[in-house]
Amino acid sequence: MSRFFFNDRKQLVNDAIEGILLSAPHGNLVKLDIDPAIRVVARSDWDKSRVAVISGGGSGHEPAHAGFVGKGMLTAAVCGDLFASPSVDAVLNAIVAVTGDRGCLLIVKNYTGDRLNFGLAAEKAKRYGLKVEMVIVADDIALPDNKQPRGIAGTALVHKIAGYAAEQGKSLGEVRDIAQQACDSLWSLGVAMQTCNLPGSDDEEGRIKKGHVELGLGIHGEPGASVVDTQNSKEIVDTLVNALKAQAGDGRFAVLINNLGGVSALEMALLTKELAHSALKEQIAYLIGPAPLVSSLDMKGFSLSLLKLNDLFERAIKENVETLGWQKPVQFAPLRTQAHGAIHDRVEYSPSANPQVGEYVSRVASTLIQLENRLNALDAKVGDGDTGSTFAQGARDIAQHLEGDQLPLNDLPTLLLLVGERLATVMGGSSGVLMSIFFTAAGQKLHDGKPLPEALLGGLAQMKQYGGADLGDRTLIDALQPALEALQKGDLHAAAQAARQGAEATAKMEKAGAGRSSYVNKENLDGVTDPGAVAVAEVFSAMAEAKR
Repeated sequence: MSRFFFNDRKQLVNDAIEGILLSAPHGNLVKLDIDPAIRVVARSDWDKSRVAVISGGGSGHEPAHAGFVGKGMLTAAVCGDLFASPSVDAVLNAIVAVTGDRGCLLIVKNYTGDRLNFGLAAEKAKRYGLKVEMVIVADDIALPDNKQPRGIAGTALVHKIAGYAAEQGKSLGEVRDIAQQACDSLWSLGVAMQTCNLPGSDDEEGRIKKGHVELGLGIHGEPGASVVDTQNSKEIVDTLVNALKAQAGDGRFAVLINNLGGVSALEMALLTKELAHSALKEQIAYLIGPAPLVSSLDMKGFSLSLLKLNDLFERAIKENVETLGWQKPVQFAPLRTQAHGAIHDRVEYSPSANPQVGEYVSRVASTLIQLENRLNALDAKVGDGDTGSTFAQGARDIAQHLEGDQLPLNDLPTLLLLVGERLATVMGGSSGVLMSIFFTAAGQKLHDGKPLPEALLGGLAQMKQYGGADLGDRTLIDALQPALEALQKGDLHAAAQAARQGAEATAKMEKAGAGRSSYVNKENLDGVTDPGAVAVAEVFSAMAEAKR
C-alpha cells in the first residue's frame, strides 16, 4: 500500500502549493493564475525595480522551491510535477511575469530536464526583449569524476546569496557573477538508509538493506555511489566530512545540515552533535539547520553542504528574509555548560526495631511476592501482563531491607518515606512512581503530625492528583480509597473488607478511566478484576490477619 497522504493524485502538487501559500507566515506569496498546468509561486510585493531571481524544478523537495520565495531570496518559483521539471511554457510565463528592465537570473539544478526547459525558456524570453541569465548548481560530490555533478541541497544557499545581491540593487551581471561564485564555493554530499515513498506506489523499496546506508544517492531516489555497512551516526558523519574536506580544502564554512524528509528531529540533533565534534569543527563558522531545506519527500536520510565563506557570502546568509523555508544561520560555538551541584535526594535514617511494625511489613511483602503470577495473569487480560512482577519487585527489595535489619521500623514517618524512595528506585513503569508518591506524601504528612489514617489519605490524594485516576476508574484506587476511609474509623478488619468489595466491583466496570486498561475494549474487561485493586485487597487482608 502507498504510504502517502493525498486526495487526488492529479491535483497533488496544486493542493500542496495551496497549503504552502495558506501557511506563508509573511502573507507575501501568490500563485499566478495562468493555467492549471502552470504552477508559479511569486512575491505579492514585487515591483520589478530590481533583478528578479527565479528558480524551480520538480515538486517533492519542499520547502524548495516555493518555500524560498520572498524578500531577500527568490522572486518566483516554478513548480513541476512530482520529481519532474516544469515545462518551458511554465518557466517562460514566470520570467515574463516578474522580470522588469533590470533583468532576471535563473538558478537551475544540474539535471538535464531542468537545464533544457529553463534554458529554452530563457532564450524565448530574450525574444520579448528581456535580459535573462542562468547559473547551474552542481554541488554534489558523490561522483568526483562525473562531468555533470547533480545540484542538490546547496542550491538553497545559492538562492540566499543571489537573492541578497539582487535585494542590494546590484546589476544582473553582478548578481549572476556572485551566484556563480557561490556555486563554485559549494560542496554537498548526502546519505540515506531508506529511499522515499511515492504517492500511489505499492512497491516496497528494498534496495538498501537493513543496517546499511547508501552514500551519495540523488534527491529523486537515484542509486548512490556506494553502500556503507553501518548506521552508526559518528561513522557516517565522519565519512561525509572527510569526503567534503578533501574537495573543499581549507577555509571558514557555513554548513547546511539538510534533512531529506524522513529523519526525526532527535536524530538530526545527534547528527549535528557528531558534526560539531568532527574533523571539520575548527572550520565551521555557521550552522544552517538541521532542517529540511531541499528534501526528497520522506527519504530517511540527510546531507551536508559546505559553503566556503567570504565577507559577501557571510553578510548574505545572515541577512533576514521573508520566506517560509529558510533557516537563520547559527554562529557555531562549543557547547555551553553551567556548573550546578547535584542534588542527592536520599532519606536519612537509622535502622530501628519494632516487632509489630516488622510483622506488618513482612506480611505485606510476602503477600505481594506470592501474588506475582496471579496478578500477572489478571493483568495480561487487561494490560501488559506485568503488574505482579512490578509489585513483587518492590516487595522483594523491602523484604531484603527487613531481613538485613535496615529499616527504621520504630520511626513510622521515616519508614514511609524510605519505602517511597525504594519503590521509585526498584519498581518499573508508572506503578512504582505512583506508589512512591503515595508513601512519600503520606510519610511527610505523618512527619508533620497528622494521624496515620489521615496521612495515608493525604498520600492517596497526591497519587490521584498526579496520576489522574479517581474512584470508579477501575484502578487500585477503587480498593485503596474505601479501605483507607474505613481505616480512618479505626477498624483494620473493616478496611480489609472494604478493599475486597472495592476490588470485586472493578470486575463489573465496563470502562477503565486510567492506566493501560483504558485502552482495552469493554468486552475484554468484563468480569476481570483490576490487578492493582486485587493487590491492595490482599495486602489489607494480610495486615488484618497479622493483627489477630
